[in-house]
Amino acid sequence: MHIPDGYLSPATYISSYAATVPLFAYGIKKLKESLDEKTLPLISSLTALSFLVMMINIPIPGGTSGHAVGAAAISILINPWIGFISLSLVLLIQAVIFGDGGITVWAVNSLSMGFAASFTAYFSYRFLSGFNRGFALFFSGWISAVASSLVIAVFLGIQPMIAHAPDGKPLFFPFGLEITIPALVLSHMVYFGIVEGVYTFVVVRFIQKTKNQILGEINGV
Repeated sequence: MHIPDGYLSPATYISSYAATVPLFAYGIKKLKESLDEKTLPLISSLTALSFLVMMINIPIPGGTSGHAVGAAAISILINPWIGFISLSLVLLIQAVIFGDGGITVWAVNSLSMGFAASFTAYFSYRFLSGFNRGFALFFSGWISAVASSLVIAVFLGIQPMIAHAPDGKPLFFPFGLEITIPALVLSHMVYFGIVEGVYTFVVVRFIQKTKNQILGEINGV
């Protein structure tokens, strides 16, 4: 689900950087407020685990692929801003060192797999946890993956409309929303959302049961 370089027009990725930089700056501030001897090991471990699972890309029918992200677990256990920053840093390392995702589109990937996934998961869990915490964990992971895929699908799908030659030929990503949304969103609803839901349920339950002493105080958004 990482968008590579060359798929998005300059107008798209420059605008995305303009939107992401202030969010990233505020997220760094929230990260500094949250770091202490209790939260640092947890944040580091969950970020490293996200890095690992995001490197495992699974192809599916339809010409796309996907992977677990881990943003939901970080957001629920710590704070959605920490989830956003952690995933953004993971994406930057993957793009620079491994070529997994582009440099120019780092902001778009961060908005989708970092910001959208983290905050969707966090507020979903807060709303549903009063009814059933187990279901809330699974659903929060599931909806975070779906929300992330929708953001990616929209960014890709609008390219033929905003960047094309005089004859209408797309200059960058050639497929519209009628293709990107079914290919990405439906696959994440059926496949990778379930994987993310199970991942979130298992990781959060494990930490809550066995590592409660390192959670610290959960910060507000």
